[in-house]
Amino acid sequence: MSDNYRTREERRKAKQQTKKTNTNKKGKGLFKKSLTAFGIIMLIMLIGGAVSVFGILRGAPDLDPDRLTLAQNPEIYDRNGELMTTLQTAENRRSVNINDVPALMKDAVLSVEDVRFYDHFGLDMRRIGGAVVANVTGGFGSEGASTITQQVVKNLFLTMDKTMARKIQEQYLAIRLEQQYTKDQILEMYLNAIYYSGGRYGVVEAADYYFSKELDELTVADAALLAGIPQRPNHFNPFNNPEGAEQRRNIVIGLMEKHGKISAEEAEEARSISVQDQLNRSERDPNPYQVFLEQALTEVEAIDGIEPSDIYTSGLKIHTTLDQDLQQYVEQVMESGDPSIFPNDKIQAGITLLDTKTGEVLAIGGLREEPETQFSYNWATKPRNPQQPGSTIKPILDYGPAVNELKWSTYHQIVDEPYNFVSTGDPVRNASGNHRGSVSMREALKDSLNVPAVKAFNEVGVDKAKAFGERLGLNLDSITEAYSIGGFSKGVTPFEMAGAYAAFGNNGQYNRPHTVTRIEFQDGQTINLSPEPVAAMEDYTAFMLTDMMKTVVQSGTGTNAAVSGVPIAGKTGSSNLDREVRERYGLTSGVRDSWFAGYSTELTAAVWAGYASPEDGVIQLGTDDARVASNLFRTVMSYAHENREVSDFVQPDSVVRVAIERSTGLLPSEYTPQSEIVNEYFVRGTEPSNVSEEFEQTEADSVRGLQAVYNEEAHEIQISWDYPEDLRDQFSFRLEIKGPDQSDFSTVDITKNMEYRLSSPEYGETYTIRVTAISDSDSNLTSDPAETQVTIPEEEIEEEEEIIDDLFEDENNENEAPENENNDQEENEGNPEENNNGNDQNEDQNQGDQGNGPGQGNNQGNGQGQGQGQGNQGSGQGQGQGNQGPPDQGQGNNDEDDSSGNNNSEENNDSADE
Repeated sequence: MSDNYRTREERRKAKQQTKKTNTNKKGKGLFKKSLTAFGIIMLIMLIGGAVSVFGILRGAPDLDPDRLTLAQNPEIYDRNGELMTTLQTAENRRSVNINDVPALMKDAVLSVEDVRFYDHFGLDMRRIGGAVVANVTGGFGSEGASTITQQVVKNLFLTMDKTMARKIQEQYLAIRLEQQYTKDQILEMYLNAIYYSGGRYGVVEAADYYFSKELDELTVADAALLAGIPQRPNHFNPFNNPEGAEQRRNIVIGLMEKHGKISAEEAEEARSISVQDQLNRSERDPNPYQVFLEQALTEVEAIDGIEPSDIYTSGLKIHTTLDQDLQQYVEQVMESGDPSIFPNDKIQAGITLLDTKTGEVLAIGGLREEPETQFSYNWATKPRNPQQPGSTIKPILDYGPAVNELKWSTYHQIVDEPYNFVSTGDPVRNASGNHRGSVSMREALKDSLNVPAVKAFNEVGVDKAKAFGERLGLNLDSITEAYSIGGFSKGVTPFEMAGAYAAFGNNGQYNRPHTVTRIEFQDGQTINLSPEPVAAMEDYTAFMLTDMMKTVVQSGTGTNAAVSGVPIAGKTGSSNLDREVRERYGLTSGVRDSWFAGYSTELTAAVWAGYASPEDGVIQLGTDDARVASNLFRTVMSYAHENREVSDFVQPDSVVRVAIERSTGLLPSEYTPQSEIVNEYFVRGTEPSNVSEEFEQTEADSVRGLQAVYNEEAHEIQISWDYPEDLRDQFSFRLEIKGPDQSDFSTVDITKNMEYRLSSPEYGETYTIRVTAISDSDSNLTSDPAETQVTIPEEEIEEEEEIIDDLFEDENNENEAPENENNDQEENEGNPEENNNGNDQNEDQNQGDQGNGPGQGNNQGNGQGQGQGQGNQGSGQGQGQGNQGPPDQGQGNNDEDDSSGNNNSEENNDSADE
């Protein structure tokens, strides 16, 4: 029993032991199960997290290189390479190469944004740890740990949301970006991508916007200010919040000093500067010279492969032909309202000024006021209404083709007569309403005659005229006869006309007028846009048309456009109002368009003037309105030529200048008067070779007005004559004289002069003078001789014996005379009608002395006998006709005749008249 009992006891104990053992095993199993369950949960969470992170990373964008190319504003440069403006867009940005960023600017950015930038792999673990603590205590997103690499990723590839997913993607992409690009490349991306407020992106645009400086001009204070703005761009905008911006700037200065980028002295000096003293807002007009810029952008848009959007986002550098000085002057003149140019405020104008040799446009004036909107109309390149060229088209469609194709000379004769358009039968009218008959091409262009122009157009033919105009850049889809005098359907612009006219001044080489010379892309690629010249015409055509258009300016319709000291060629033009407009507005006169286009060897300008609408007015010919185009041309071209060396147009070898006879067009003969000789230009090989017979002579004109006058005081014969002025240079004169004791004439001289003096002629002799005209080129061609005579008076000699006899005779007579007779004589002395002084009272035939022309006539007549004595007749050539002495002058006691003489000789009177 005891064994069984023990056995039961043992069995009970054993059972208790087993139960206890089972209890221990059960507790251990529960822990194990719990641990297993936790592990499973953690594994599930880890797998879920990994899956989530994987999903987040899978949603991260690719590092597309195209997205690293930032949208940038185009930069516009003038002809001298000076930055003129940066066009404004939604994001105004200009990029810079990292090598062009000064160390000062880099140090400022790295000191405040990422001081260990060159040491980490895209993530700064030390900054991440600090940010984790801050985020636990202050909430997620309270502080960032973004490196510059992360900021580049955020700005270029991600949104600005503060989420865990975006942060994971940012860190992941930052590491990848560091693997694909160098640190300098990443820093360059940052400096070009970051926003600086005010619509400015990138450090280059920011430096210009806030300080009007280039990067290499920045000071420590400037660099610190810029580096501090990106944390909160709008808040730290110094224009809006100078106090906040200054505090932020000083923090950056302190960090630069802390990290050894600047010294303590430099830091103190930078802090001492007021932010407001730093600021100098850029005054660069975002759209200066708008009409010119719009033309430049239009040309860029026309380039194959460039979309309009590329212009504003690709950071193009557009190099233009603009001369800023000339552009400013043109705009000043256009907007000035100068009454010497513009008679009122309503008349409009457009002008294009370009380089004659290259076609580079230097300035454009499109409006007389500031444009209200961009890419609107203007009168120089995009007129509101079609502009008819009027007579400015004549060199292009009429006379230019005639010289080029038919080799017409500048003398070529065209009959100006009543004429109708061939195609319509409508009459062609000159502005004057009259016709001149046969005129030269030069004269027809000078005075802008319409009939000769239409005739020239028809003789050349429509096709050749059209081809000539198209080579000069005109769009001529289809033309009619009306085009020959400017009756276009679509019209032309000053931009186009300036280009066309420049070819005449450039030896026939046409350069398309252009405002852009080249474009530079960010990758260094360059497109050259300067056009290649086109041979639009022969050089002889260009020169001969130029010379005719010089005549237009010198003496034709274009004299008002002349520029002092500058050889200018050009043409006026005007277009009539059409019938519908005249009827609608009740107009009986006036023109719609007024033009002047002209050029020197250096510059070309084309000007249009007119009213925007007939409601504003119409141009009346002969008024100030009609001179606006030429006034504006002269004003601008005068200024543009200052301090510019200008030569005259050079005659090419293909042209010869020939003196021809005006009436025949042939070479002048030796008999052609100089007044009938003109110089004209011919294409070499077409000049005349025949000599004109128009003025040939078989007998020369005789001399006129031959006179021979004796000068007593000089004791010489003065001979003179006259001859037609236009023949004097072709003839000489043979002077012959026949004197006393000569049976024939002897030649004294052959001379070009028309006077001669024969000294010391013999007293009392008669001389015959003969003058004959002789051709210088043909001695057989002579005139009929002209003759005249002159008689030399006797020399005056008072003999001593006669004087003594006279004295004795007078004494005897006095002794014999009765007393009463002596009294009578005394009463009568001095009375020329009664003072016979002798016994000559029976006859009234006695003559007093005849005076000796000039000088004092002292010949005393000694009449004797029965009153028949005749006083000695004094002879000689006086000054004109002698005065007849009184008839009853017995002894001729006129002792002192006056200088007019008392000649009573009919023969002597005749000589005096001659």
